[in-house]
Amino acid sequence: MDDALPSALATDLDGAFERLVLDHQDRLYSIALRVLGDPRDAEEVTQDCLVRAYRALASYDPDRIRSLEVRPWLATIVVNLCRNRGRRRKLAVVRLDAPSARDTIPVAGRIAAHDPTGSPHASALRRETARDWAALLATLPQRLRIPVVLRHVDGLSYAEMANALGRPEGTLKAQVHRGLALLRDAAESASLLDREVMSA
Repeated sequence: MDDALPSALATDLDGAFERLVLDHQDRLYSIALRVLGDPRDAEEVTQDCLVRAYRALASYDPDRIRSLEVRPWLATIVVNLCRNRGRRRKLAVVRLDAPSARDTIPVAGRIAAHDPTGSPHASALRRETARDWAALLATLPQRLRIPVVLRHVDGLSYAEMANALGRPEGTLKAQVHRGLALLRDAAESASLLDREVMSA
C-alpha cells in the first residue's frame, strides 16, 4: 500500500480519507467475511471500522498519524469489531460464497472472469473448491481463524500481526501452523486435497 498515505492523512484528513477507504475497504471486508462468515455482518463491520478509524484519526495529533502503520492498525480495529460481534451473536457456520449486495454479476460471469482461458469445468471446480476451503476456514476456532486470515488472506507479516493482535510473533506462528494443520486434516477428510490436485 501507499507509504505516503499517513502523511497525507496527517496533512488533510478529510481530503485523504477517501484514499484510505478505497485502498483498504476490500481487504477489511475480506477479513471480516472470513472471520464472521456472514456477508451482511462483514459489510456492517467494515463500515463501522472505517467510521471508527476516521474518528480516531481526527483525535490524533499529526505526528502520531505520520508514524501510523495503516494496515495493521486497521486490521486491529476490524478484528476487534469482529470479536465484539461474535460475542453478541453465536457464530453460525455458513458458506462464505453466499450472495451479498456487492454481487451484481451472474454466477456464469463470475466464473468466466476468474479464468478466461480455462475450461468452464475447470473454473467451476476451482470455484467449488474455494467455497469448500472457505467453509472449512469458518469452522476453525476464532483464536486460530483470525491469525490464519490475517496471514494467508490479508497477507500481513508476523510482525504486523503481532502489532495488530498484541500477541508475540512466536505465538502467532504457532497458531497459524496449528490452524493450517486443522484445515489440512479437515480437507483430507472432505477429500478437498484430492479434488484440488485433480483440478490443477
